[in-house]
Amino acid sequence: MTDGATPARGLELEQLLAEGVSPWLDGIHRGLISSGRLARLIGGSGIRGATSDPALLARAVVHDDAYGEQLALLAAGEVPLDEAVRALCAHDIRWACDELRQVRETTHGLDGHVSMDMDPRAAHDAESTVAEAEELSRSVNRPGALVKIPATAEGIAAASDCIARGIGVHVTEIFSVRRYGEVLDAYVEGLEHALEDGRRLPAITSVASLPIGLLDAEVDARLAESGTAAAHALRGEAALANARLFYRAYEESLGSDRWRALRAAGAHPQRLMWTATAAPDAAASQTRYVDGFVTWGTVNAMSLCTLGAVARHADLQGDTLMGGHRAAREVLDRLERLGILYDAVMQKLEAECAERRAAAWRELRTAVGARLRPTDVPDR
Repeated sequence: MTDGATPARGLELEQLLAEGVSPWLDGIHRGLISSGRLARLIGGSGIRGATSDPALLARAVVHDDAYGEQLALLAAGEVPLDEAVRALCAHDIRWACDELRQVRETTHGLDGHVSMDMDPRAAHDAESTVAEAEELSRSVNRPGALVKIPATAEGIAAASDCIARGIGVHVTEIFSVRRYGEVLDAYVEGLEHALEDGRRLPAITSVASLPIGLLDAEVDARLAESGTAAAHALRGEAALANARLFYRAYEESLGSDRWRALRAAGAHPQRLMWTATAAPDAAASQTRYVDGFVTWGTVNAMSLCTLGAVARHADLQGDTLMGGHRAAREVLDRLERLGILYDAVMQKLEAECAERRAAAWRELRTAVGARLRPTDVPDR
């Protein structure tokens, strides 16, 4: 890695792009942008987009002087805490979108996007989620911005409404194939309403993300408890199987009459994104969740550490997902025979992600509140 943080562009990243996988940076903050490191990642490493992370932002607010000037202005104006948090987030996303503008132009809107978190307290209220998405989108005021909406039942309804209004959406924390099917249907429905309202479909973008590392970690822990040879043979297989089933559902959706009509109007497919791609432990390959999740038209969101590992020594083997759905179903059947039930695992992961998201947002509000009014403790 050059300058201690920015991966040098290697043949592996060129190959990843050639396989149709867009590398995005998972986790941005102002120090990374203001130092020029994001620009170097875009120009030097081939990064095509970025995602925000409230936990990372909370730590940056505490330790990074890059936020000092804006926080001082917000404090002097006695801006309420929630508005201050939105202002900080909007500033970072706007700046990152500007850095990625050329990528967006050269890819004709396919890439060059930055996805931004919203207050999770509205996650189970579709109307409030849409209102927050509209407010944040207005604050950022960049075509490359995507709002993150978790794939709760209410979130899926909100995502469809946002798409209908022309707001780009990153649907997050999708674990089950059934839930992913609902996300696909919501995207199509949103685009149909947008078309009816006279919106330009090429200007609307969406991605849908599966946290692959979290799924493997949960299933592998259950397999370890079993301790049998059959269980050991399945370790590290669950996330790949699920991704293959997701991709099969994605392919089938592109063959529908509804999608063909939207495609004729210029709509972009809602691409699959792989997140939680850091290796689970030091003994594992640092690039396993990149090497093993390759197929055309997808996105892989990587931390700086994972990106550096990929640039240095990825071991790409070509397409690993297309046509793998039958083998994937066999993996899930074998897991079920061992007592590891698909729906139970997915429900647990969805609940844990919701708790983690809420905790990260509380941490962010606390960090911003401490910098705004050090003697005050924000409502948690």
